Amino acid sequence: MEPVIKQIEVKKAAVPLKRPFKTALRTVTTAQTLIVKVVTSDGKVGYGEAAPTPVITGDTLPSIEAAVEDVIGPKIIGKPLSDSEDIKTTIDQSIVHNSSPKAALNIAVNDLLAQRYGVPLYQLLGGHSNKITTDYTVSVGTVDDMISQARDLIAQGFTTLKIKVGDDSETADLDKVVAIRKAVGPDIHIRLDANQGWHQKQAVAVINRMRDLKLDIQLVEQPVKADDFDGLAYVTANTTTMIMADESIFSVEDAARMIRMHGCDIINLKLMKAGGIDNAIKINTLAEVAGIPCMVGSMIESSVSVTAAAHLAAAKQNIKYVDLDASMMFSSNPVAGGIINQQNSITFPDLPGLGFK
Repeated sequence: MEPVIKQIEVKKAAVPLKRPFKTALRTVTTAQTLIVKVVTSDGKVGYGEAAPTPVITGDTLPSIEAAVEDVIGPKIIGKPLSDSEDIKTTIDQSIVHNSSPKAALNIAVNDLLAQRYGVPLYQLLGGHSNKITTDYTVSVGTVDDMISQARDLIAQGFTTLKIKVGDDSETADLDKVVAIRKAVGPDIHIRLDANQGWHQKQAVAVINRMRDLKLDIQLVEQPVKADDFDGLAYVTANTTTMIMADESIFSVEDAARMIRMHGCDIINLKLMKAGGIDNAIKINTLAEVAGIPCMVGSMIESSVSVTAAAHLAAAKQNIKYVDLDASMMFSSNPVAGGIINQQNSITFPDLPGLGFK
């Protein structure tokens, strides 16, 4: 008999981070998240996760829980797993916005589908690679603190660092980056993430000054406000450093608009923004057609959704950059299994689906 979705279970988790995580938008000391289990009539369990990030997605823990349990979940109960297109469309169309709860259920359904076919999810999605390499984020702090973080990460084997900026004046941000580059040397790749912290002319001035100082910045992520598409296009047109759109792009429609405007050089795919794996794949395909590479990143999420994001990153050739350090920041993770982290390398267990036990 064809298995159908039988029940959906949710569980809240609160996990202290190893150290506070600070950006231009927020400071996190304890990660709050919601783990979702989708159970089929044959006893299979698919795992998903929704991490609340009100300042970015607008989703809170109570709103996520209500959306999963009261709105979206009941509409997919009883649907056969073989009709995955209908299940995924129902998840996507059950409620506007609410991208994080949609992501959790979409991830869980994809986990179940890969289990059904007996392969790791990255193989089902495309199977481009079985190993990816991630950066690690240096969160906002004093210059000395950020240098200390950077040196610790290099000692752990990370060769690419993402430096958080945008919480101070452009002069202070420039001074930070100059000091960090001097401390880590020329062989470490440096990416910057302003988290919407600059305005367009300020961004152009500081990015071009970094170029003139030969700081060798690989890319700059979301230098201006999320809704300032014109500003992001201005920064992209007036700098030679690669500019990445992150908070500006939640949907396929956002990506299409950004591409038409020549508004960025790279697109950051995050499952919590896109509403899951399938919409992220659509954005990646659109970007690939336009000749724009993608990064896969995450919010402050546990190994459940980070594992899903890693499977996506491994599956697709156009995903050239990986920023999946979040679950390594957790003092513990709420579900056993998933990806294997070894220094800056992420590999996958030879288990079907996402590989949770």
